Amino acid sequence: MTALTERIDARAAVLEHYTVDETGRTGHRPLGVVHATSLDDVLATVEWARHTRTPIIARGAGTSLEGHLLSRGDEVVLDLSGLDAILDISPTDFTATVQPGVTRARLNAAAAEFGLQFTVDPGADASLGGMAATNASGTTSVRYGGMRANVLAMQVVFADDTVTRLGRPVRKSSSGYDLKDLLIGSAGTLGIITELTVRLHPIPEWLRSLRISFPSVERAVAAAVQMLGSALPLSRLELIDAPSMAAINAYRGTRHPVGPTLLIDIAATSAAAAASDQNDVCELAADNGAMETVVAQSHTARHELWEDRHTLFFALEARHPGHQFLVTDTAVPYSRIADAVAKAEELAAQLGLDVAIAGHIGDGNVHVAVPYTDDTLERARQFSDQVVRQALSLGGTASGEHGIGLAKKQYLRAEHGSAVEVMAAVKRALDPLGLLNPGKILD
Repeated sequence: MTALTERIDARAAVLEHYTVDETGRTGHRPLGVVHATSLDDVLATVEWARHTRTPIIARGAGTSLEGHLLSRGDEVVLDLSGLDAILDISPTDFTATVQPGVTRARLNAAAAEFGLQFTVDPGADASLGGMAATNASGTTSVRYGGMRANVLAMQVVFADDTVTRLGRPVRKSSSGYDLKDLLIGSAGTLGIITELTVRLHPIPEWLRSLRISFPSVERAVAAAVQMLGSALPLSRLELIDAPSMAAINAYRGTRHPVGPTLLIDIAATSAAAAASDQNDVCELAADNGAMETVVAQSHTARHELWEDRHTLFFALEARHPGHQFLVTDTAVPYSRIADAVAKAEELAAQLGLDVAIAGHIGDGNVHVAVPYTDDTLERARQFSDQVVRQALSLGGTASGEHGIGLAKKQYLRAEHGSAVEVMAAVKRALDPLGLLNPGKILD
């Protein structure tokens, strides 16, 4: 106990780093920070926390967006970024086993030597443990799924200091309760992930990327849904609205048409298949009134095309200097995407807000970025609340990928009903003292 107490960093300058999340939300300074570099460090911290009744916030790269990592002021942060070893890559099993602090970019660099890739891409260079804890997804989930589809097994430290392995490094199992998937998306409230075995996928040899502009969101969405219904091998399918394209043009010096735009990746097995699939995509786009279609085949051209999407948030920041951003991440059924976007645009106009809409349209995930200042913060919050409630009324979810954290607890009952009691019972069973990331997801 004494040894751990000596390792708790309580310097004010260090603690200040842990008071703000990626969206600019602020919390209190934690009591201290423990920088873990081994499983023993995690076990010692959990044992000390249980003995002293001190709550723990487990943290990786710190890129989450819904207040998952913000402190009330009475917790110790367990920083897992130093647990960053790639333990194994098995190209014949298409798996990698890593510690939680390994980032997706590092894993992809290592996996690329075997012609493989880790496909979950939330945009930020997040840590794998944090991505599992929030069930992250992103641009490639239309084909490969999010973290639940790509984590095969994990090692977890529970609140009673037991170390347990959940799942097996195989593609399927019908053995027992699926506790692994219960931990994925639990935001460190049920256990602390200390090791993961994840799926790897072959890097396609034949890739085509397309940027297609449309006269309206409705036309763009209709084309996207038809592409999905045609069983085309799409590995990315993104929607960017007109204000977003205007921001990108200003930020990157491009001259793309300022209108609703689809960004698409096609992954094919041969040059002939890639050409055929590209033609099918272009025909469906033309049937829906496409105004311009640009095809990128070389690696450089494809990289430039996708940089438009990856730099969107920076472009919006440049367009709105001095603003902070509230970003929604609702998801709705495919048939209601156009309704969700139209309602968001209508609400923004009513409230006098200048919003930008982009989303992983391939899985129905709609993001709205709302720039705000102190003068417009209340309207931004009102907008976000109405967008979430609209998504729920359309059969959707309050969070497609960012998670609940602190920000969206108020919507759990409306979305899940009596299942909230089941969630609370699970929390009490696995963390009876309420020491693991308290106040997040559930009160």
